[in-house]
Amino acid sequence: MEGRRRRAAGNDFSFVSPVVKYLLFMFNFIFWIISLVMVSIGLYARMMKHAEAALAYLSVDPAILLMVVGVLMFIITFCGCVGSLRENICLLQTFYMSLTVIFLLQLTAGILGFIFSDKARSKVTKVINNAIVHYRDDIDLQNIIDFGQKEFGCCGGVTYTDWSQNMYFNCSTDNPSRERCSVPFSCCITSKDKELEYAEAGAHIYTNGCIDKLVNWIHSNLFLLGGIALGLCIPQLVGILLSQLLINQIKDQIELQKYNLKHRYDPWS
Repeated sequence: MEGRRRRAAGNDFSFVSPVVKYLLFMFNFIFWIISLVMVSIGLYARMMKHAEAALAYLSVDPAILLMVVGVLMFIITFCGCVGSLRENICLLQTFYMSLTVIFLLQLTAGILGFIFSDKARSKVTKVINNAIVHYRDDIDLQNIIDFGQKEFGCCGGVTYTDWSQNMYFNCSTDNPSRERCSVPFSCCITSKDKELEYAEAGAHIYTNGCIDKLVNWIHSNLFLLGGIALGLCIPQLVGILLSQLLINQIKDQIELQKYNLKHRYDPWS
């Protein structure tokens, strides 16, 4: 009678902790909802844009970028949600490996960006110059550039003359645009004291390029950027830790079940 009670108690025991299991589920469920919101916003922004503009500039389209990140997050968190609830080792390992790869890629990108900062700067310059050329072609791109120039108090990539690359602001004599030899309004230094004439306003624009301003801002806010990077890394590390912990618990539980099945009819167990 005493041996039966011991075997019954052993059968009721489980290595899988409900705290770890449902904590991992809630962790994934929250980010699963966030991914749905991201995809919805991206789809809405994509539908509101002109089809030809969206197809021509997918590489700089924030709506497409938001959708891609949202879909990727949706797939990964779906594996985490179902894997934790069903105690499925295959789905949990997919979730674990995906988070690990993403974390390592982010870490590698940060290290390479720091080591090859000159190449990164030239790449950023190229991207900004390309964005200047297509400034009027995409409303989202236009809003991003205007926001950046007003926020940092700058104009163009290296200098304000970079805007001559745009067909509307080009200063050539055969340019019929009304904006010839000018810059976007976001380059202007706003004056609350008086209204300036058109010719006089040309002397009241930001002349420093946005790249130097951005580099200076990064150097001045290293602690803030480090905190943001840490805030992005912590959820990934928590997900990696919880998933690996649950995988080990499920494996131990499987071994326990095999042991109980093997020794079920063994009178000496």
